Amino acid sequence: MVKMATLLLVAAVLAVTASAVPLTPEFSEQRVYPRFIKFPDGEGVLHDVDLEAQPQQDILDEISRNPKINQYLLFTRHNPKSAQSLLFDNEESIKSSNFNPNVPTIVLAHGYFSSQSTPPNPRLRDTFLEKSDVNVIVLDWSQVAISDYVTAVWGVPGVGRALGQFLAFLNSVTGAPFGQMHLIGLSLGAHVVGNAGRELGGKVARVTGLDPAGPLWNLNSNRISPNDAIYVEAIHTDGGYLVGGLGIGTDVADADFYLNGGVDQPGCQTHVCSHMRSYRLFDASVKYNHIIGKECSSSLQITLNTCRGPELPLGNDDLTKFGSGQYRANTRRKNPY
Repeated sequence: MVKMATLLLVAAVLAVTASAVPLTPEFSEQRVYPRFIKFPDGEGVLHDVDLEAQPQQDILDEISRNPKINQYLLFTRHNPKSAQSLLFDNEESIKSSNFNPNVPTIVLAHGYFSSQSTPPNPRLRDTFLEKSDVNVIVLDWSQVAISDYVTAVWGVPGVGRALGQFLAFLNSVTGAPFGQMHLIGLSLGAHVVGNAGRELGGKVARVTGLDPAGPLWNLNSNRISPNDAIYVEAIHTDGGYLVGGLGIGTDVADADFYLNGGVDQPGCQTHVCSHMRSYRLFDASVKYNHIIGKECSSSLQITLNTCRGPELPLGNDDLTKFGSGQYRANTRRKNPY
């Protein structure tokens, strides 16, 4: 009797813990969100969202016919705080700027209801420039991002295609190689940079998705995917399946890192905190390259923190990095984590 009771207790514990973390990719693809949710902007302010709203067609038509709707702001060590505007189809704007085709190019894409000046852009810009001589291009797609959430989601492919076309133009003008480009996006921005990489035939060195947005993306063919770059990485920090996570919570990349299980983060009491922790962890990884994941053979191993496979560092700025599979990495509550 004692043995049977023990077995029943173990089974109950496994069932509870398994429901609180990313489930198998096949199962979590079927996630159904309630119609009305709240989704944060880059500052962490929550906005009411109706996932069944009709998108604003005029905005979608504009991004389809006018790829110049995006803004591209260049920062280098010669102008680390004051942006230079790079204009699509304007060679002089590029040739007269501080853009250096001989160093890596980092592209940063914000998320929903955000702009060039909202997180993660300033922090990641400063970190990359302090560490090495690079071009940092901040994509401002706020004309689409500040619309309602459904319109922003529908607009992501067009925004991403426009970014890809701009990078192709940049390559044609300067010779800057795609193999020296790293595209990084937060939340909806993760899907933007995925689409940009896809527009370029997966030729860029890296695409990194920082807790790619979940609502309206689980069965969406336009989401970030392993084919978007030579190496695609996703950092999952708020992907709870049954607890309303803001992140997608399923495999979308070559290497998918589930931080502390991928559902919530140490020291965070809200989904917003866990969702935004993704860019802070990535920022720390660029500085110190100290967050190490261990490969997992199943989602249950991610849940129970029993991953024992090969190690792979999370994030960082290595343009030749490569890996595949699911990984769990554990961090502390405060920076540098």
